[in-house]
Amino acid sequence: MHQSQRTLQEFRTTLSPAEVLEQAKTFFSRRNSIYATFLEHESPTHVAFRGQGGEELIIGATTHKNETLVTGSTYLFDMQVARFFTTLPALEFAEMMLPPGPADTPAVTA
Repeated sequence: MHQSQRTLQEFRTTLSPAEVLEQAKTFFSRRNSIYATFLEHESPTHVAFRGQGGEELIIGATTHKNETLVTGSTYLFDMQVARFFTTLPALEFAEMMLPPGPADTPAVTA
């Protein structure tokens, strides 16, 4: 995985943006290790944390078409963001089958 793929991560969930941000505050503030972060500021759509060496970690959440899109942006805490996403209920996709097209119809031979 390239660094650019780790610094900005996205996830879709069934939770509301407010619920996501509340869970982020709990998840990232409870760590007692070198990866501890401290809430720096927040708004209705994001929370920002500071961690080791002044590293910034941002979690944003917004509603998009009956789902909540969650983004996590950081340089150092990419593994923790990925772990946080696993604690959220994932959006379930219903697979819709298309009717068979011309390529899917068996050829009739006479």
